Amino acid sequence: MDRRTSLRLLATASLAPGVSFARSDSVADARVREPAFFTEHEFATVRALAGLILPADARSVSASEAGVPEYIDFAMTDQPELQVPMRGGLAWLDAHARRRFGNPLVDLDTAQQRSLLDEIAYPESATPEVSQGAAFFSLLRDLVAAGFFSSKAGVEDLRYMGNVYVPEWTGCPGEVTDALGVAYER
Repeated sequence: MDRRTSLRLLATASLAPGVSFARSDSVADARVREPAFFTEHEFATVRALAGLILPADARSVSASEAGVPEYIDFAMTDQPELQVPMRGGLAWLDAHARRRFGNPLVDLDTAQQRSLLDEIAYPESATPEVSQGAAFFSLLRDLVAAGFFSSKAGVEDLRYMGNVYVPEWTGCPGEVTDALGVAYER
């Protein structure tokens, strides 16, 4: 299972509020607001991290392009209990990036950024030295998934059609049952 599929499953298990911060096709969309919680540097870091967690692919835009950083900024003002873990996690990540590569995360190249995230992406295998970073990354990854899969781009990525009238139920499509390795009893 690839990362996008696993994050999709996480997000659909607990869909985020129906608030959409997705950008339209225009990058300079006027609906994209300035951050209410994050500093400029923190917001740039969240934007970079969102794009690394859910990058663009052939099917969808990246989490950054879908407005996830704006969603996370809103979540920080809506859920104040997340503010200290978020701000502390971003500070930890920048300090760790400086120790390893001499610069904050946003000033690193993509390979260096991914190297840092690989250290903290799996809490169960993270070393004690990076356990705080792993806890932060779990929080951030959940927020990115919730934000993306509740955005217009994420709903389209899920191919969710909503409640659709079906005049006659003929069962699950054959390609789905075949992929699952199941069949109807006749």
